[in-house]
Amino acid sequence: MTSREFHERLRRRARRAGLQVGPEVAQALEAYVRLLARWNARINLTALPVEEPGDETMDRLIVEPLVAARHLPGPDAVVIDIGSGGGSPAIPMKLATPGLRLRMVESKTRKSAFLLEAIRHLALADTAVETVRFEELLARPDLHDAHDVATLRAVRVESRVLMNLQAFLKPGGRLFLFRGPSASEERTVVHPPLAWEATYPIGDLFSSRLVVVRKTAPGA
Repeated sequence: MTSREFHERLRRRARRAGLQVGPEVAQALEAYVRLLARWNARINLTALPVEEPGDETMDRLIVEPLVAARHLPGPDAVVIDIGSGGGSPAIPMKLATPGLRLRMVESKTRKSAFLLEAIRHLALADTAVETVRFEELLARPDLHDAHDVATLRAVRVESRVLMNLQAFLKPGGRLFLFRGPSASEERTVVHPPLAWEATYPIGDLFSSRLVVVRKTAPGA
């Protein structure tokens, strides 16, 4: 896919989602996808076709994170992304919101190496990678109540996982759960201090959703 074709497809998919992507962000997103394609030829970062990205790839990897970025609490939000893998949704959200302070958590060493290279290649400021399982970070008091948003792309998330993740959130912070079209339509089951807040459509052709869960303040 030529650069012109990439930008035209991105523009078309973004427009269907009600987005306008500026030229600098579009160039950075193209650089990210091309880097992902090179690495994906050697290690399995994503099952989506990235050398010739079609509508599904463009929606899942780029457009959905850009739509979700509109629900961030502010341009300088502190975000922790769990199971970052190939870098989506975290990296597109960061490219669209440069002031965002981002921590990506990825337990697999080779995927973590890709994320570190992406940070270097894309010159991402205020971005770090933790090469551990997220449960290991629970032992770090400095990360408790320290983030505005925690993001997680998974089809099914157990209540136990959500309860662990809420430890990273400030009171009033939010979990962003990216749900694909194959995920259950049932409302995510949460327990205090978590409370279901909303579900937003973030995909057009592929009917993906963003489930937002809020951490309530003590005594709320």
